[in-house]
Amino acid sequence: EVQLVESGGGLVRTGGSLRLSCAASGLSYDDYAIGWFRQAPGNDNVRISCISIIDGATYYEESVQGRFTISSDKTKNTVYLQMNNRKPEDTAVYYCALVPNSGGSSYICPSAQDYWGQGTRVTVSS
Repeated sequence: EVQLVESGGGLVRTGGSLRLSCAASGLSYDDYAIGWFRQAPGNDNVRISCISIIDGATYYEESVQGRFTISSDKTKNTVYLQMNNRKPEDTAVYYCALVPNSGGSSYICPSAQDYWGQGTRVTVSS
């Protein structure tokens, strides 16, 4: 069974940096995509960044572009999200999700029906 575990959340001051990790296990395929999502209290779950493992294609939501960087280590089945210049608006629970790219599919971002981790909380203080 596919399992995703997020780590790296915590408290950071405005302008500081955090690096989140999403480690996948139980995989039976080589091609997949992993995305990062976040949900603040009272707000919708928002897709912020995704990466395709095979071709390296990426997606960034406009509010984080230039501050966040997504990367992957295929040998470890792990995706990272480097978050620089953190703002109070970045406070949220961060989730990662995975979608297989089997059968000729070429997804960059997962969706709600795909595999999800349990989330890690990030708080940005002023």
